[in-house]
Parts: sequence; C-alpha cells; structure tokens
Amino acid sequence: MISVVSGVVIAIGLCYFLLAMVLGMRYARVQRREHERTRRAGVVPHAPRMELYFLVPCLNEERVIGDTVRTLLREAPGSRVVVIDDGSDDDTVGQARAAGGGQMLLVRRILPDARKGKGAALNHAYRHVMADVRKRGLDPEKVLVCVMDADGRVSAGAIPHVLRLFSDSTVGGAQLAVRIRNRDSFITRMQDVEFWSVAAIAQYGRSYTRSVSLGGNAQFTRLSALIDLGRDPWSSSLTEDLDLALCLMAKGWALVTTPHAWVEQEAVDTWRRLIRQRTRWYQGHMMCINRLPAVWRSTKLSHIAALEASLYVLMPWVTVLPWSLIFHYTLLQTVFVWSYVGTDQFLGSSGLSRVLFVLVWYLLSFLPHIVAGYAYSRRDSGTSRFKAVLYGHALVASGYVTIAAAWSALGKIIEGYSGWAKTTRSAVPAPARSEAA
Repeated sequence: MISVVSGVVIAIGLCYFLLAMVLGMRYARVQRREHERTRRAGVVPHAPRMELYFLVPCLNEERVIGDTVRTLLREAPGSRVVVIDDGSDDDTVGQARAAGGGQMLLVRRILPDARKGKGAALNHAYRHVMADVRKRGLDPEKVLVCVMDADGRVSAGAIPHVLRLFSDSTVGGAQLAVRIRNRDSFITRMQDVEFWSVAAIAQYGRSYTRSVSLGGNAQFTRLSALIDLGRDPWSSSLTEDLDLALCLMAKGWALVTTPHAWVEQEAVDTWRRLIRQRTRWYQGHMMCINRLPAVWRSTKLSHIAALEASLYVLMPWVTVLPWSLIFHYTLLQTVFVWSYVGTDQFLGSSGLSRVLFVLVWYLLSFLPHIVAGYAYSRRDSGTSRFKAVLYGHALVASGYVTIAAAWSALGKIIEGYSGWAKTTRSAVPAPARSEAA
C-alpha cells in the first residue's frame, strides 16, 4: 500500500514540476526570440494607453518606502502612487511624502481600524481609487491597479511590457517574476534560486493555460476585473493574492506574465524568520482549497485551466505533506534493510548493478534540483553552470524549510490560528544587477 501511495505522490509531483519547467523554459525561449526579432526589425510592439495606480501597503517601512516611491514614479511617470499607511509608528509617512510630493496619494488607517491584514488595507485604498477614477471620468477597462510591496523595485522598462499584456481584453491580471535583491548569503541565495528559477519558470509554463498565480508584489490587475469581484476584491486570507487569482479565474479572467520584466524584493535572512514566513504562506495557500469548487463550477474557465489551478492549490496536500513522510520512511527502511542483508544482497554483487542503483536513487531524489540549477544558470549570467547546479542541490535545505512550514501550517489550520504579525525586514543593501531570461 505504501509503495502504491509513494508511486502516486512521486508521479504527481515530478510530472507537474517537470511539465511546468519544460513549458516555462519553452515559453521564455519563444518570447525571447520574438523580442529579438522585433528589436532587429526596428518594430516597437504596441502598448495600450492605460492609467496606472500603484497600491503600496506600509507598516513601519521608513527605510524602504522612499526608494520604492521614487522608482515607481520614474518607471511610470503620470501614474498615481497610493501609499497606504496601516498604522505605522515610525517615519513611513514622512519618507513617502518626501519622495512622492504631489504625485503621491496618502491613505492613512488609524488604530484600532489599522493593522487588520493586507487585504483590508488594499480594500480601503481600492475605494479611494474608485472615487478618483469616477472623478477623472476614466474607463475601468483602461485602468490598471498594481499592488507593490514597500521594498519592491520594478525592473527598468517593465511597465511597457506589462501594458502590452493587457492589449488582450480578456486578461484580468498579470504577475511579474521575483528577483531577490540581497542575494549575498546562503539563505538569501537559496530564495533567489527558488524565485528566479523554479517559481518564475513554472509561472511562464502556466501562461499556456492563462492561469498564472498572482503574488503580493508587482501584482497588476485590470480595474474592471476587480469591480467584477464586488466591493472588497481582496479577502482576509493570509494569501490574499492567491485567493484573488482564483476568484478572477472563476469569473473567466485570464492571468498572464512576461519574461521581459521582473520585480526585485528583499529576502528574509534568518532561518527562523524564513520558516515563520513560509508557514504563514503555506497556511494561506492550503486554506485556498475552499475556492476550488467555484473554479470548477465556472462556465467561463477551460477544464485544463481549472485542472492546473487545482493541482497548484493542492500541492501542499497531495505532495509536500505525504512526501515528507514517505521519503523519510523509505530512507529509514532502506538503511535498515541494507544493514540487515549486507551490501552484496542489497545492491547486487556486480559493479553495474550498484552503479544503476545509485543512479536511479540519485535521479529520483535530485532530478528537480538538477533542473532548477540548470534553469538558474540560464537566467543568471553571473552564475556558472557548475555553481548553479550546486545551488540547485543546496535547495535540499529549502526543502526542509518547506516541510517544516507545511506541517506547522497544518497545525495552525487545525488550531484555527490566524494572528500573524508582519515579517520584519533586514538591512537593505545596494541593488544587485539583474537580467531577464
């Protein structure tokens, strides 16, 4: 029975991962070639004119908010930057005002109404945006709302690439890939490999089903799509971004991405804070399972998109949690049998049988890590192929963070715990140079 369950878990996990990575690398390659072809031909792809509102929720972000506001105004001149002060008790407001001047709209939430979650802060700002849109007589179809983290930095020239995605009137949302800015230590480099390699390429693969997941940083949404969700588009979920994505998909809106633009953000730099952050993410992700019935009931969504979204939401339940038990049970069983019967009986007496056993074991255990490392080397020109593969193998450490976070999240769900505090930031280093795939 355990063997059957193990086979199913491995098959689901590996097939989903490899398919997403293969499709993602293909998508990035096709897009890159198309971009080069139009560039050589001197053709500038059309970008529709759209009004842009940036929503930046802040809670004690005095060290980073100024640079973020300046970057947004530089990359999107004429846009409206809405800074949402969610009850800060530092100089967040002063730094935002100094950076934004008259081009920044400040929305202040005062305790006890403040600090009730990111979704509540975004919904509060959303009503201000709606009032401003009505006052200016704008068409919601031609208005984009972008959610940014206070430490987020969009890449140079990102906005035109995003606008082109919305030339298709069926596109309701777009998400940029994430690059870690402070990738100068082992723990932050591992997060960069996760985001810039595995997560980004998987998102590119999901472009084929137009079911790209939305994140909390550089999340672009068409205003008319948000209006389609009612007065409060963002929920109180711990992962209000994924929840929003599933709701938009159920309404028939396409969700896409581009390999030509990205967003840089800061990574947490201690294992304790990383596990805490991932536990909160996993708890929110796992609880989004309650959105799947609406996804499958939708008559505006293809079955393949609904299936892909379901697999993504169910991954913690059907792969991470079972695999964490099966892998360690199998490992202990293997060691026990090996020690009991001896090497010759366990591996065979011939050198070939031993080599084949080790090779099969290695591929089953590390194939995703090899693929992740290879993909990272293709996307980071400053990292050699050899070093990137080593980084991929080092993701074993991240795997144990994932396991710890998933089980902790399950415990929180059973307990009914939802009182998460904001993750504190590390010192912010100078931006690192990045390049797209």
